[in-house]
Amino acid sequence: MARPTPLSGFPEWLPDGRIVEQHVLDTLRRVFELHGFAGIETRAVEPLDQLLRKGETSKEVYVLRRLQEEPQDDAAAGSAAKGDKQLGLHFDLTVPFARYVLENAGHLAFPFKRYQIQKVWRGERPQDGRFREFTQADVDVVGAGELPYHYEVELPLVMAEALGALRDIGVPEVRVLVNNRRVAEGFYRGLGIDAVDDVLRQIDKLDKVGPERVAALLESEAGTTPEQAQACLALAGISGSDSGVVDRVRALAAEHGVENELLETGLGELGALIEAASVRAPGVVVADLKIARGLDYYTGSVYETVLVGHEQLGSICSGGRYDTLASDGANTYPGVGLSIGVSRLVSRLLSAGLVRATRSVPSAVVVAVTSEETRDASDAVAHALRARGVPVEVAPAAAKFGKQIRYADRRGIPFVWFPGRVEDDGTRSPDQVKDIRSGEQVDADAATWEPPAEDRFPRVVPAEG
Repeated sequence: MARPTPLSGFPEWLPDGRIVEQHVLDTLRRVFELHGFAGIETRAVEPLDQLLRKGETSKEVYVLRRLQEEPQDDAAAGSAAKGDKQLGLHFDLTVPFARYVLENAGHLAFPFKRYQIQKVWRGERPQDGRFREFTQADVDVVGAGELPYHYEVELPLVMAEALGALRDIGVPEVRVLVNNRRVAEGFYRGLGIDAVDDVLRQIDKLDKVGPERVAALLESEAGTTPEQAQACLALAGISGSDSGVVDRVRALAAEHGVENELLETGLGELGALIEAASVRAPGVVVADLKIARGLDYYTGSVYETVLVGHEQLGSICSGGRYDTLASDGANTYPGVGLSIGVSRLVSRLLSAGLVRATRSVPSAVVVAVTSEETRDASDAVAHALRARGVPVEVAPAAAKFGKQIRYADRRGIPFVWFPGRVEDDGTRSPDQVKDIRSGEQVDADAATWEPPAEDRFPRVVPAEG
């Protein structure tokens, strides 16, 4: 078989990279559960019409079909071509979660707090930190009929805490950038702009194409006047981590004669979020009025998160408030949530050399094999150590001890265990264990010996650690 060509956009970490990823996932899971979020998992596929019902995602969805269709499938295929039966791989975890809530509403206690860690798929052009298959970690709170605003304050702070818990392994400081769609919509409508969603989509491109290009797009795509476009850009240019942001928006609104009730509601909510965040996570949460989020199901607070010093990677965590995503016509389930692009985060940590695993395998000990005839003795030692939670492997061959030590060294395994020998008089010499880093070798008993706590399992540490 010829050497396969890698598929771009489908990351496969080496074992030490997988250890880093698993540490990130375990840390996120622990923090989410500390805040009362319950873990769920949903299926990988959804009906195509459901995947496409919100947001500009049609170019990203992978369609699922059989390679060979049976004759009886012709009618279904014809229906699928219309988009109402066909299945697609989910491109995020929010749309599947909305469907999950609707299907299980009678069995859930509201407000329902959930976290979900799964693979998702997007058919977009792969680039640095952007993949076609990747792992997401979501947290959401959903209410029945209503959801208090304080959850819009809680969610970004939970995410800030979760990402902050990774600082000890070398993850850079994070900034959670927040805005409120009601502020933007109220301001735009106060300017006399009706195509609010079109304006939001163009403002969302500011970091990618710059203000001059966005101004042109606002005029050509959203139908604004040049004066309206400049006012929209002025709003997008406001940022800060204290209540002064609200004052600056009000001053801009007064300058342009904007009076709108929705604007005032949004400013009240944004001000409450910034004030609470300044107490619980000073400097972490920053209001940034250019944050728009391209998906049109967001209705209130919106969030994006960047790594300080690695802003060019883009947002590693985003989300917002949605009021109508989950609705069966009779009941509405508003919610707020954020999603971490775990693969994007891990990719940056590894490519920038920010973190490393202390070893690439779980084993803390290699049990040497004196001869193939005595392999049972080595297996018995390994069994005794594993019974007490020490990860162990037995040497693959009864080679010279120097070769077995080199085998452990190549794999980063810190200890080699030498079973005792049976002497001519029938007695058995003590087992010994060697720390191959220091060269220290001592007598040991498999029933009681313990490796140092920091050596029992692989750890993730800063690259310079």
